[in-house]
Order: sequence, then structure tokens, then C-alpha cells
Amino acid sequence: MSEHFHAVVWIDHREARVFHFNAEDVAKLVIHPDNKHVHLHHKANAIGAGHAAEDHKFLAAVAEAIGAAHEVLVTGPGGAKTELVKYISKHEPRRLDTIKGVESSDHPTDGQIVAHARKYFGAIDLTTPQKA
Repeated sequence: MSEHFHAVVWIDHREARVFHFNAEDVAKLVIHPDNKHVHLHHKANAIGAGHAAEDHKFLAAVAEAIGAAHEVLVTGPGGAKTELVKYISKHEPRRLDTIKGVESSDHPTDGQIVAHARKYFGAIDLTTPQKA
């Protein structure tokens, strides 16, 4: 993976798409959990919350895919994005400072993800120097 200053992660429980980018270039990685077909539903008067347990192997692979990016935006629907940030906080705390934002998003196209991240970091870059 070529080194870019910025990265954006779009994640749900079925996949993570990691984009390393600059103004002209984008590199994409797609990570899938080992068991991507887990569907749990909560039933009234049933024991348990109906949530799948965190997949630490999947989250570790996503954290590794972030690589050496200096500023990262994490997006996605549901709770997978916060699970990723929690995982990084606990298992790779040195990377936590690189996460500059966590936002909810539905299911955008790859182009929409990168365009949003470029706009997001463009606003930050106007006030923050980029230091490698």
C-alpha cells in the first residue's frame, strides 16, 4: 500500500472498505469477516440482546489496513464503526490519535465515500498542518 496522509474507513458487520487517498490518487482495500452471514434478530420476551459478538479478528484486520495513515475518518451504519474505535483504543492505542472523526453514513458508493472524506479533510487541512 503506497503511503497516503489520509484514509477513510467505511465499515459494517459484513465488510470494511479502506481507502488511502490524496488529491489525485486512491488505493482501496476490502476486508471481510470470516463469518459474514451472521443475522441475529431480537425477539420480545427472549433472553439476549440479539447482537453479534465483536469479531476481533475482523477488527484487527481493518486496523492493520489503516496502515500508516496519519489522519483517518471512520464511517458506516450501525455500531461497527464504534466497535472499531473501541478495538483500536484497547489493542492499538498509538493509532487512536490518528482517528479524526467518526460519522454515521448509510451505504454510499466508493466514489461518494472518497469525495466526502476529501471534503472532510480539506476543511481540517485548512487549519491543521500536515506533519508526517
